[in-house]
Amino acid sequence: MLLSLVISAFSTMVPTIITGLLLIDIGLTFGYSVGFTGQIRTLSSIVAVVFALFMGVLCVLFKHKSLLLTGLLFISISALGCGLASNFTMMLISYSLTGLTIAIVVPMTITLVGENFPLEKRANAIGWVVAGMSLSYLIGAPIIGFIAGLGGWRMTFLIFVLPISILSFLLVVIGLPSPSNSRQPMMSKGSYLEGFKEIFSNKSATACLFGIALSAAAWQAILLYSTSFFRQQFRVSTGFATVILAVAALCYTSGSLIGGRFVKRLGGKTLTVLGCFLLGTFIISYTNLPNLGLSLALTCLGTFFAGIRYTAASSLTLEQVPRFRGTMMSIYSAADNMGTAFGAGLGGLVLLLYNYELVGISLGAIGIAAAIIFYILVTDPTRA
Repeated sequence: MLLSLVISAFSTMVPTIITGLLLIDIGLTFGYSVGFTGQIRTLSSIVAVVFALFMGVLCVLFKHKSLLLTGLLFISISALGCGLASNFTMMLISYSLTGLTIAIVVPMTITLVGENFPLEKRANAIGWVVAGMSLSYLIGAPIIGFIAGLGGWRMTFLIFVLPISILSFLLVVIGLPSPSNSRQPMMSKGSYLEGFKEIFSNKSATACLFGIALSAAAWQAILLYSTSFFRQQFRVSTGFATVILAVAALCYTSGSLIGGRFVKRLGGKTLTVLGCFLLGTFIISYTNLPNLGLSLALTCLGTFFAGIRYTAASSLTLEQVPRFRGTMMSIYSAADNMGTAFGAGLGGLVLLLYNYELVGISLGAIGIAAAIIFYILVTDPTRA
């Protein structure tokens, strides 16, 4: 069961690797700058935000396994569209389907952990699911770089993303309990209204969602723009950039697994605050250093604490409103993608008008603001 969830998380992140690693190449194909081309991620995140809110309804009315399979199906459709896109508009529309995937797959994987694992094992299981996302960078970045070198960025969608999405679909069919055996409680069609009301009337849950959005915005300074930063500021090759991504992915994976181990010991809130604060601090630092080695080291540290932040924040959010975990995690996904869209859009705008240094300062400060919100306004129900 855990393996199928980990591979699902893995497959969801693969398209983001391509846009992070090959954003310059995609822009050159269609004749646009990095700042403009990066908006394909912005649109995808906006789609994810809108659909994630709709998921708050769907996760009450339909079985979570069925929704997860639907989300994985969208990856295949998106991969075909991106690989065959004849113009930027088609690319924009096709890649936006990854927003549907993220809106469905991410909350459903974590929700299924909450439903099928006891409390003492949930954080560790979430750590592995988050690790699955980062392992896609560790394993996928070198493969994508190799494929792109031979056949261009289009082939990375067609011969890597597409097969992985099909494999994920099959593993979920085999590995997860059938809907009839799921522990998901049956609720009335009006239950989702009660779920939304209970979540947004809870001060801690609402603050948690706001903090999630801000920390996701800050994370874009590394996730979306760091590769282009190193390629343009330090003139590193695409091959070397894949090595950077692989090392960063290893740091993120380590952070997510360590976060899963220490949530029970230190608490989800403490780790989330620490992760957000240090992520913001290292974002500001890595973009404002003239030395490649130091900048790379700080990027890796920021990525490590980003992994801790994601696992801890996911665990903390999952327990805010236990009765409506599916709805809570769907809104969590909306908040996360809203922050992603804001961070990608703000970073692109600042990059178009100014430089990478100001991108780091702007998004890094947002990460520190997220830490403050978690510290002041969010409570940890498991520590009450």
